[in-house]
Amino acid sequence: MDGDPSVEPELDSFSLYLPLPYRVALIIVLGVWAWGVNLHYLHLMNIDVPSLIRYPSRNTNSAPPIYLSCYRLASLLTTPLAALLLLFWAVTRGNPEAVRSWEIIPNLYLLILVVCFCLPFHIISGSGRQRFLTTLKRISVGGIAEAQDGKFGDILMADALTSYAKVIGDLFVSLCLFFSRGKSSTGHPDRSCGGSFIVPIILAIPSLIRFRQCLIEYSRVRRRNWKPGNNSDDVAAWNHMANAVKYASAFPVIIMSAIQRSHEGSTTVFRLWLFFVVINSAYSFYWDVAKDWDLTLFSARYKDPEHPLGLRYHRYFEVKELYYFVIVLDLLLRFTWSIKLSVHLDRFNDMEGGIFLLELLEVFRRWVWVFFRVETEWVRTHRGPAPDDILLGDMPNTKIDDD
Repeated sequence: MDGDPSVEPELDSFSLYLPLPYRVALIIVLGVWAWGVNLHYLHLMNIDVPSLIRYPSRNTNSAPPIYLSCYRLASLLTTPLAALLLLFWAVTRGNPEAVRSWEIIPNLYLLILVVCFCLPFHIISGSGRQRFLTTLKRISVGGIAEAQDGKFGDILMADALTSYAKVIGDLFVSLCLFFSRGKSSTGHPDRSCGGSFIVPIILAIPSLIRFRQCLIEYSRVRRRNWKPGNNSDDVAAWNHMANAVKYASAFPVIIMSAIQRSHEGSTTVFRLWLFFVVINSAYSFYWDVAKDWDLTLFSARYKDPEHPLGLRYHRYFEVKELYYFVIVLDLLLRFTWSIKLSVHLDRFNDMEGGIFLLELLEVFRRWVWVFFRVETEWVRTHRGPAPDDILLGDMPNTKIDDD
């Protein structure tokens, strides 16, 4: 399965030492570490994440906290990754032909990664891995649990998948190249492997999952004694439908990007693509701030003297400047990530290291987002809205379980 160096594009220096399969594996493992840090810090803030996601209670008081189990799993995944990466460097020594020839080493780790998650052993984070696989199976077709069965956990995981869309696409590309005759997964990535539209479809799947979840939630509201004119029901239904539109706004970005590959140089196609990028990024940023974090920045009462400008009354993170910093950070990275959904990015960015950096930045953005999304859910569940709060985007019923 080695490619012919005489006809393959020349490998850049970054790919010589961190080829595509390793980059995919590294971001996945970093995501596990990041979730452990989320759980640990929120635990220190007295926010009980397991109760929010309906994680099964531990059988004994001596059982380790959930974040410690997550750290142990992350350590289990990191050890063979580091060992096989060092082995890869030792046998290839930065030689392009050797890098292409020894693709079996990084792909062996991808197999180990799957085994670590799927084997039914309970020594290290057994219940956590089982919960992960159960949730992944449910949401993989757009399903979502009821609130009492862990709906919030389904939302967190499905949203995380949208941030991993490009990583999942690269995983497919890596495996496609590995199993394709005359190609190498550690060579220059051919992101058209499998056909021009396979990768765009894969990029769209995480957004499609959340889109369907929002429609399911909308249907649930309509079934539960919904009466036209009932303000709380109208608000709940509108929020779920508006959330579905947000995820659907990613589809034109992906579609226009795919079209752009076959119409390279077309000004009209590029302008349409850029238009949809701006729409998706702006809408997603608004939703993060106004709906997911319940901040009043876009509310008519953002100047309410009872809370800092644009924030809300109940806050678990005491430093108000932190909220402002995260708002700005989210704005910048939202626009960056929408551009990254472009499947033709590699055409004008030959440095694979740049693509990898953008993927890391999106995982970092999602990691930060989780802190404030969970904090918001904890406030909704345990504090309730203060009289001056305008939660869920200045909507009157703030106790609904909005997605």
